[in-house]
Amino acid sequence: MRMWQPEHAAHGPQPVTERDIPGLNRLFADAFTDRYRRDGLVGVRVPFLHAAIWRYAIADAGEGAMLWRDEQDKIVAFNVAHRSGTEGWMGPLAVRPDRQLGGLGKTIVLAAAEWLKQRDVATLGLETMPRTVDNIGFYSQLGFVPGHLTLTMTREVQRAGGRAGYELLGALDPRERAPRLRDVDALVQSLAPGYDFSREIQLTLDMSLGNAVLLRQGGRLAAFALCHSAPLAEGGTRDELRVLKIAAIDLEAMLALLDAVGAWAATQSIRRVAVRCQTAYQAAYQALVRDGFRVRWSDLRMTVAGYPESVPAAGILWSNWEI
Repeated sequence: MRMWQPEHAAHGPQPVTERDIPGLNRLFADAFTDRYRRDGLVGVRVPFLHAAIWRYAIADAGEGAMLWRDEQDKIVAFNVAHRSGTEGWMGPLAVRPDRQLGGLGKTIVLAAAEWLKQRDVATLGLETMPRTVDNIGFYSQLGFVPGHLTLTMTREVQRAGGRAGYELLGALDPRERAPRLRDVDALVQSLAPGYDFSREIQLTLDMSLGNAVLLRQGGRLAAFALCHSAPLAEGGTRDELRVLKIAAIDLEAMLALLDAVGAWAATQSIRRVAVRCQTAYQAAYQALVRDGFRVRWSDLRMTVAGYPESVPAAGILWSNWEI
């Protein structure tokens, strides 16, 4: 005789607000801790994210920040879809461990993908752990195809000055920022037409999360980096500067830019710089290794078939697909 089981319902998508941050944090930590446990990393406990990082992600995503609630009105799943011009990506996303076998994961991924497609993105992607074959298979069934890796690489800050001077966007008067932002946009557009990082830059400055480092050569903008110095984890310290976006006209400009980023990090008493190196740029990866960067983590980038990632024929454009 079959036992009666109560029907589980998930209501959504609903908009995410700052009031939801504590619930999102609990679900995020529980879901990813459970994922690591099932991958054999039983001693790992994923910490809560800093509330400021959640506020940044929610503000950046806007209507793309979605959540689902259960019968008791508790958050059971969420997905945060971001759009940077024609670049679309999703993350973080999670389903509560007790509800991961009922098809809710498919629902939240497809909802975010549809939201991004309706906004005419040309790129639609996400990142997942390459060792987690279940995740790769799951996303593949939803139309995603694997691409290259994103390697989190770190280097200890050198106290000596960099190879070139630099300019901080956040140190400029708001009226002086406008032409600099236009220069950044022109550089990004020259590498990946349609991409637009202006919202992330402005939010970073408005929320005091970090700064944008600009490097000029021969009177023109040669490279820029969007950096976050705020701690990623709740209760964390400012010991690592995270580089979220990089645009550079060539490899030499990128290396000079990272030296400038390190020089600025030293003024903030930050001891380490972390960059998200995309392995489609093999020469850049080799140059980072020669320059003292070491691999600390790896993620697999996946894109929906027909919505590939833009890789410029010349120059370097790295865009993080996580917060």
